[in-house]
Amino acid sequence: MTNKLLAEFFGTFWLVLGGCGSAVLAAGVADVGIGWLGVALAFGLTVMTMAFAVGHISGGHFNPAVTLGLVIAGRHEGRELIPYWIAQVIGAIAAAAVLYVIVSGAPGFAGVGGFATNGYGEASPQGYSMMSALVIEIVLTAMFLVIILGATSAGAPAGFAPIAIGLGLTLIHLISIPVTNTSVNPARSTGVALFAEGPALAQLWLFWVAPLIGGAVGAVIWKLIGSDD
Repeated sequence: MTNKLLAEFFGTFWLVLGGCGSAVLAAGVADVGIGWLGVALAFGLTVMTMAFAVGHISGGHFNPAVTLGLVIAGRHEGRELIPYWIAQVIGAIAAAAVLYVIVSGAPGFAGVGGFATNGYGEASPQGYSMMSALVIEIVLTAMFLVIILGATSAGAPAGFAPIAIGLGLTLIHLISIPVTNTSVNPARSTGVALFAEGPALAQLWLFWVAPLIGGAVGAVIWKLIGSDD
């Protein structure tokens, strides 16, 4: 169990440091910045690389919504749900703290601003409403669970699941960065919200509720259409 929790801690740490770090440090650099496309790819790469690295130890969840969905789908033991959540959130906070230290060393540092947080209304990159945020986070998290459950099922090609899951997360970011800055992961949202300026903490509830609902819905969808035989 200790090894599993350490794997979830470091996997989530890498996801937040790599994904949110790319958004904070590299996305907006004039002329050479990676933009939203680069951020989307960075999030996908973090999950893919850590799924290959430690997925065989813990299952490679790195996301409370994924753990919940896998428990509902019968792929993971329910007694490990809360310990996994704790490890994931601590990993996300640790990564956000490291990123904060890095950002604070920039010339003329005057605060972290939004710090790659998720939001709606005035905190949405394109001003989308709370309802838009709820719908997109639920739907995309549900589809993420379908991808995960399908790619890791007995009938899927062996050894390719991390690639499908990483590309799936990349696509999810390509769709939803303009709406919410893309969460589909309560731990990711929590880590950076603790250090950010603005309404991120006040809006954090949505980025727990919607992904958890989506994770549960995705598990139910897979149980209806899929097979683990």
